[in-house]
Amino acid sequence: MGDFTDRPGVALVVGGSGGLGRAIAELLRERGSAVAVTHRSNPVGDSHQLDLGAPTVAADAARVVEDVAARGGLHTLVYAAGPHVPMTHLSAVEPGAMAAQLAADAAGFFAVVAPALPHLREIQGSIVAVTTAATTRFPVRDGLSSAPKAAVEAMVRALAAEEGRYGVRVNAVGPGMLTDGMAARLIDSGELSEDALAITRRNIPLRRFGTAQDIAEAVCFLASDRAGFVSGQKLDVDGGYGV
Repeated sequence: MGDFTDRPGVALVVGGSGGLGRAIAELLRERGSAVAVTHRSNPVGDSHQLDLGAPTVAADAARVVEDVAARGGLHTLVYAAGPHVPMTHLSAVEPGAMAAQLAADAAGFFAVVAPALPHLREIQGSIVAVTTAATTRFPVRDGLSSAPKAAVEAMVRALAAEEGRYGVRVNAVGPGMLTDGMAARLIDSGELSEDALAITRRNIPLRRFGTAQDIAEAVCFLASDRAGFVSGQKLDVDGGYGV
């Protein structure tokens, strides 16, 4: 399947060194796209360093976007950044922690989108933001993660409404419980016990967890011409959790 074989330019995967971002970048390459990725602290090959929580994120993101676009343009921007967020009740979250997460996630998303838009307009490209299924059905203790992702989803809809006249499509993918990425870190850290995992499985109609590959398939579909008339939408990949 060569969805991107004839696409000019590059796909930029922000957060491409993480479990989900890496799977997305690999599938984009398999489907024929040139790919560039960013990392915060774990470089992968010749990836671009970008800390979305840094005070200099606006300038840093603009530099990365320009460097990538210089390779022939930018046809897709995938936002797959996902720093580890502990599961805790909102009543126990310090305001400073929420502010930092909003800055790193929601404001970080916009810091990358803003310089990318002129390049995406040139070749009628697309943006796909990897958010969360928790904005459809809230799991207790997930507010520190889902609240910033909800802000990202609001921007996805706004951008779709405003940028469609330039041929730019903007969509989101909402991962449910996975065996990769942040869910794997929560399991490994012990923040999700075996009892909690069993309850979570019972809340999923398919009675199992997904994988990073499931998310990559959804992202690549939305970025491809097969989804050429899809914009402003969120595709939850959650085994039916949100039903």
